[in-house]
Amino acid sequence: MKANAKNLLKGRFSSINQIYHITTATKDRAPVFNKLKNARVLINTLNHIHKLDEAETLCFVVMPDHLHWLLQLKGTRTLSEVVASVKRYSSRHCDNLQWQTGFHDHALRKEEDLKNISRYIITNPVRAGLVHSIKEYSHWDAIWL
Repeated sequence: MKANAKNLLKGRFSSINQIYHITTATKDRAPVFNKLKNARVLINTLNHIHKLDEAETLCFVVMPDHLHWLLQLKGTRTLSEVVASVKRYSSRHCDNLQWQTGFHDHALRKEEDLKNISRYIITNPVRAGLVHSIKEYSHWDAIWL
């Protein structure tokens, strides 16, 4: 594990029912999710984790080279184990997908507005200039819709 990846693990504490914003990127920022099949595999993987009751997906957006995922941790697995499971499964079923080691997480405080954070997450394709409106982008979802 690289030194900077180890730094991402320092101080990480998983708490059941805690809400986290996860950001994880493909290796070398390769745009593997530009391919529809790969984006759908990742989305189906998030849905599978939800069905297993390991994490409740509140919202997500799959960008060409990274994932933003707002989730509430459930079950007995740690946040790192849940994210590793998503990466492992999606890597097996996507063409040429390799993930960067580690991920960024932010544990939300009670006073943070989930809907505003969700809006921020799902409007990433607009801010990145991929589309003019989120209605033009298909690789996102939010429970509030």
